[in-house]
Amino acid sequence: MVKEKTSKQVLKKRPPARPAPARGEDFRGSEMEASVILPILKKKLAFLSGGKDRRSGLILTIPLCLEQTNMDELSVTLDYLLSIPSEKCKARGFTVIVDGRKSQWNVVKTVVLMLQNVVPAEVSLVCVVKPDEFWDKKVTHFCFWKEKDRLGFEVILVSANKLTRYIEPCQLTEDFGGSLTYDHMDWLNKRLVFEKFTKESTSLLDELALINNGSDKGNEQEKERSVDLNFLPSVDPETVLQTGHELLSELQQRRFNGSDGGVSWSPMDDELLAQPQVMKLLDSLREQYTRYQEVCRQRSKRTQLEEIQQKVMQVVNWLEGPGSEQLRAQWGIGDSIRASQALQQKHEEIESQHSEWFAVYVELNQQIAALLNAGDEEDLVELKSLQQQLSDVCYRQASQLEFRQNLLQAALEFHGVAQDLSQQLDGLLGMLCIDVAPADGASIQQTLKLLEEKLKSVDVGLQGLREKGQGLLDQISNQASWAYGKDVTIENKENVDHIQGVMEDMQLRKQRCEDMVDVRRLKMLQMVQLFKCEEDASQAVEWLSELLDALLKTHIRLGDDAQETKVLLEKHRKFVDVAQSTYDYGRQLLQATVVLCQSLRCTSRSSGDTLPRLNRVWKQFTVASEERVHRLEMAIAFHSNAEKILQDCPEEPEAINDEEQFEEIEAVGKSLLDRLTVPVVYPDGTEQYFGSPGDMASTAEHIRDRMKLVTLKRQQLRHPDMGTAES
Repeated sequence: MVKEKTSKQVLKKRPPARPAPARGEDFRGSEMEASVILPILKKKLAFLSGGKDRRSGLILTIPLCLEQTNMDELSVTLDYLLSIPSEKCKARGFTVIVDGRKSQWNVVKTVVLMLQNVVPAEVSLVCVVKPDEFWDKKVTHFCFWKEKDRLGFEVILVSANKLTRYIEPCQLTEDFGGSLTYDHMDWLNKRLVFEKFTKESTSLLDELALINNGSDKGNEQEKERSVDLNFLPSVDPETVLQTGHELLSELQQRRFNGSDGGVSWSPMDDELLAQPQVMKLLDSLREQYTRYQEVCRQRSKRTQLEEIQQKVMQVVNWLEGPGSEQLRAQWGIGDSIRASQALQQKHEEIESQHSEWFAVYVELNQQIAALLNAGDEEDLVELKSLQQQLSDVCYRQASQLEFRQNLLQAALEFHGVAQDLSQQLDGLLGMLCIDVAPADGASIQQTLKLLEEKLKSVDVGLQGLREKGQGLLDQISNQASWAYGKDVTIENKENVDHIQGVMEDMQLRKQRCEDMVDVRRLKMLQMVQLFKCEEDASQAVEWLSELLDALLKTHIRLGDDAQETKVLLEKHRKFVDVAQSTYDYGRQLLQATVVLCQSLRCTSRSSGDTLPRLNRVWKQFTVASEERVHRLEMAIAFHSNAEKILQDCPEEPEAINDEEQFEEIEAVGKSLLDRLTVPVVYPDGTEQYFGSPGDMASTAEHIRDRMKLVTLKRQQLRHPDMGTAES
C-alpha cells in the first residue's frame, strides 16, 4: 500500500513542464553529441531498433535489467534518441516497449511515469512486457489505463509472445521473438561517424566559403600575395569527403541489403540519420572544395611563377659566376697517378657544388614544363624565355664539367698504364741483373720462357701506353679556348710535353731491356746446350756401363765347334765397335762442354766427374773385351786342332800320328780351362767374372768332353788292336 500511494503521489505532484534531472542537465541541449555521452549510450538503456508500428511510428525500446536503472542516465539517453528523428517522423508518434521481464514492478512503473516528462507528446503507446510469472496482484491497484488522460498515452501490459498483436514480427527484435536484427555497438559507431562528419563538414563549409568569398572580392594586392597559412582549412577536405562517402555507402548498403543476410533494418535511414543531409553536405563540400582548389591553383601559379623567376636567376648567376671561375682555374692533368687523383678529387668537389644547382635546374625545368602545359597565354612567352636561358647555361656548364672529367680520367688511366709499365721494366731489369745459375736445362728453359713472357708483357704495356697517350693528346688538342674565354695554349703545351716525354722515356727503357734480353737469351741458350752436352755425356757413360755389364753377363759362350766360335768372335768385334762409338761420342760431348764453359766463363762438372767415369768404364770394357777375345781365339785353336784329330783323315795319317799335336791340344785345353776360372782384373785392381759359376762350369764341361775324345783318339792310334777288339 505504501508503494501504491507513492505512485499516486507521483501522478498528483507532476509539474506542468517536464523536469530536467540534475545529472542529465549537462548533457541536454539542442545539439547533443553522442561522443559526449558515449559511456551512457554504451549501456544500452534505450535504443531505436529501426522497427515501426502499424502507424509507421518508430519503436523505442527500454530494456530493463536486474540491476537498478539510473534514471538520470536513462533520461539523457531518451533525450538523445528523441533528438535524432525528424519532426515529420516524430509527428507519427512513438511506440515504447518497456522490457520488464528482468526487472521489478516499481522500476517499470517509475520508467513509465518518467516517459510523460521526457516524451509526453510523441508517445502513442507504451507496451510493458511482463514476465511469465506475473508481478504481485497488488499491481492491479494501479491501473495505467485509468491514467491515460493524465499520462497522455496508452499503457498496456503484455507478455512477450503476444506482443505481435500490436507490432508486426518483422519490426520486432529477436529479444521479443521478431526477425529484426539490431547491433547496438554497430549503430553507435555509425552514429559517432555521422556526427563527426556532420560537425567537420559544417565547419569546413564555413571555412571554405570564407576563403572562396574572400578570393572573389580580393583586390590586386591580394592576387599578387602568396597563400597564407591562415587561409588554409583546419581539416583536410579530402579526408572529410572520403569519410562522407564511406558513411553514405554504408547507409545505403545497410538500407537495401540488411545485416548478415537477415531482414533489412535501418536505424540510420533518411528519417533517423538524415541520409539526405549527408548527401547534401557532400554536394556542398564538393562544390566549395572545387572552388577552393581553383583559388589555390591560381594563387599557387602566381606564387610559383615568382619563385621560378627568382630561382632561375640564382642558378644562372652562380653558374656563370663562381662556377665558371672554379673551372677556369683547373686545367692541369698531373704528372703522376697521385697528382691526377688529387685533381680528380678537386674536380669532384666542384661537381658536387654544381650538382646542387643542377638539381635545382631539374626541379625548375619540371615546374616550368608543368606551367607551360597549364599556363595562360600571357605567361607562355616569359616561361619559355626562362626555360631557354636556364637550359643553355646548364647544358654549357655540364658539357664543360664532363669534358674536364673525361680529360682527368684519361690522364689517370695514362699515368696508371705508365706506372704499370715502369714496374714491369723494373722487374725485367732486376731479372736481367741477377746472374743465372740454374741447376739444370729445364730450369733454364723455364727461366728463358719467363723472360720472354715478361718482354712480351712489356711490349703490350708499351703499346697500351701509346694508345692511352695518343687518346689523351687528341683530347687535349680538341680543348678549345671557347670554354671559358681563355687561351689555354701554354697549359696544353706543358701537358703535351709531359705526355710525350713519358712515352719516349718508356721507349728508351724498353729498348735497353731488349738489348739485355738478347744477350741473356744467347747466354741461356748456350747454357741449355752445355747442360744438354753434359746430360748426353752422362748418358754415354751409362750406355757404356750397360755394354760392359752385358759383356760380362751374357757374352760367356765359347761355341761348340770352331765355326761357331768364329761367329761369336765376329759378333764380339762388332759389339766392341759399338762400345768404341759410344766412347768416342761421349768424348766429343765432353770436349764441347769444355768449349761452352770457356765461352760462358764457368767451370763444368764434366772435368771432375763425367770424364773420369767415362775413361774408367772404357778401360774396364777394354780389359774385359780383350779377355773375351783371348778366350775366343784359344777356343778356336782348341776346336780347330781337336776337329782335325777327331776327323778320321786317311790322307794325312802322319799328321794325326804326330804326338806333338796331341800334346798341344791338351795344353791349349788345359790353358783354356784355367782361363775360365780366372776373373778379369781391372786397372784399379777390382775383379769381375764372366757370367755365373754355373755358366762357366757348363762351358768347361764341354771342353773336357772334347779333350776326352781327343785322348781316346790318341790311344786308338797308339794301339790299333784295341780299337779292333773293341769293335
